[in-house]
Amino acid sequence: MSRLRPLFSLILISLATLLISCGGPNVAATPPTYTQSQIEKIQEYVPEIVAVQERGAELQKLIQNRDWIDVGTFIHGPMAEARLNMNYIVSNLLPEQQKPARKLVRDMFNNLVKIDQAAGEGNSGQALNAYDAAFADINQFLDLMPTKSVSDEA
Repeated sequence: MSRLRPLFSLILISLATLLISCGGPNVAATPPTYTQSQIEKIQEYVPEIVAVQERGAELQKLIQNRDWIDVGTFIHGPMAEARLNMNYIVSNLLPEQQKPARKLVRDMFNNLVKIDQAAGEGNSGQALNAYDAAFADINQFLDLMPTKSVSDEA
């Protein structure tokens, strides 16, 4: 019997190791979701961005008419306000969406600078190209917005 004790102990240790390594709770990681307060904060600013997006044709017409003073007023007024609202939204997005959203806001700002520079030079072609890029950035940003509302449990 004394010969079998080490063998019996080895079998019990192996069995315990196997059970411990294979056992244990399998916790599935839940994907991050928006809280109700995040949705409310985001929805507070989205309508103002959409309003500027809908006025895009107005800016395009001003550029085509070479009305540079009004172009400057538009990009420093409503467009700058939309950019500010976009920045407010970024901090309420999910972590994996914050980086692309920040890039879109930065790209939109750079395109507004290009419109302003083109307006200063009287270059409507360059201003229209930057206008197209700026509104493409706005559209992509709005695509990042959450489409579903969350339950009160979140």
